[in-house]
Amino acid sequence: MKNYSHHLTWISVASLTVSAAAQTAPPATHSAGLLNDYLRKQSSALESWDIGGQVRARFEAKNGYAVPGAGATAVDFSRSTPDNNYWLLREKIHLGWTPDSWLKFYVEGRDSSSHDDKRTPEPEEDSLDLHQAWIGLGDAKQFPITAKIGRQEFIYGDERFLGAGDWTNIGRVHDAAKIRFENSDVWIDAFAGRPVLANDGEFNVANDYEWLSGIYASTRTLIPKQETQLYFISRNTGQQSPIATTGVPQAGGVSARDIYTLGLRVKSLPGQFAGWDYSAELAGQLGNYYEPALKARLDHAAVAAHVGGGYTFSELPATPRVGLEYNYASGDSDPTDSEHGTFDNLFPTNHKFYGLMDFFSLQNVHDPRVSLSAKPVKGLTLTADYHLFWLADTSDLFYGVTGAGRRTGGYGVTPTADRFVGSEIDLVASYAVKTLGTLQVGYGHFFRGDYVKDSLPLAQSKDANWLYLQAVFNF
Repeated sequence: MKNYSHHLTWISVASLTVSAAAQTAPPATHSAGLLNDYLRKQSSALESWDIGGQVRARFEAKNGYAVPGAGATAVDFSRSTPDNNYWLLREKIHLGWTPDSWLKFYVEGRDSSSHDDKRTPEPEEDSLDLHQAWIGLGDAKQFPITAKIGRQEFIYGDERFLGAGDWTNIGRVHDAAKIRFENSDVWIDAFAGRPVLANDGEFNVANDYEWLSGIYASTRTLIPKQETQLYFISRNTGQQSPIATTGVPQAGGVSARDIYTLGLRVKSLPGQFAGWDYSAELAGQLGNYYEPALKARLDHAAVAAHVGGGYTFSELPATPRVGLEYNYASGDSDPTDSEHGTFDNLFPTNHKFYGLMDFFSLQNVHDPRVSLSAKPVKGLTLTADYHLFWLADTSDLFYGVTGAGRRTGGYGVTPTADRFVGSEIDLVASYAVKTLGTLQVGYGHFFRGDYVKDSLPLAQSKDANWLYLQAVFNF
């Protein structure tokens, strides 16, 4: 836990700056950000600068969630787990400069902290550090090849496999280089980099023993009315990678592996099918995976899939939408043989897909989902999701949102357990205040299933509850 005065300084500077902007400058028709709008009205010389930031505060109340450091039985859905109610604060400030259309510099600082979190060590803490710092080269309007070099976020597709993880208090970045070819029909990215490991109190550095590289291509014209994407992703991690058990949780890398993912994603373009929409993604993996328990490299073969669709009643009040989807990822059918079948979820933003309560990743899981949403007034969005969860194979572990398998407090490989883990309902109200930010309140309840009851000691399991309040302010 850190001193509040540190954050009050950040927030006070942002508030004073925004207050001055609001009093001096009228709203811009196409806002570049509150601070940018104000500064650019003062001088045309500031048109090439991008100055702004974000302050985010979130309160979370969790009941039935694992609390690392509170004892071996303080695991998910256990009556021995204490409630955990805490605050998360995150402040970002960025500075960008575009001296010419073919050249851009961008740097962003971030401070992340938690208060009253019972988890030890606190996984959402990372004092003032460098979040992004990159150089952009090229102008796609003049020449089809551009580049981006430096510390940056990777966001591709729906972020099922490559995302920024923005829901977390720290987020995810890579020290990487990316080259893009782009014309009116297609863009193709080739990239290579190393994931940055957050380490509170130290300057964050990349994992020297892990490389992420790949090719990602996208077109909206090859097949009319839809976005079609094809990608190849390589994840290569050496034996020296600092796995999570050797340091604080957020600092750890993964165990050794060489995994190659080939995938296809399609998604309908907005407004093309008279209210209907659809999306689908299929990814297959080959390679090898080092199993520390066996001290051996295993042949890796796995698959994951998503398919979904919905209908928006645009003629009705509040324009309600009804959606249905199914998500699947393979598990390992035999933990003692020479093969590994658990899908590697790579670097995703899992929060928005497999239950907002964050009990699951896309590993060893079947997840049907029903979604409802409506916009009763301008700026307000109401959503309700219902998930059902089964393990794909009870010879494998029950994997959490971070990709780690549960191994303590009764959890582990339990082939005789029922595969049904449970169901989850999520309710969220979100109000957007133009470009200034959002206010959100959400509630989730997880109804434990027979897998949980079979895994934990008799009469020691319980359902889980989650409540959050969040405010985001952009300037």
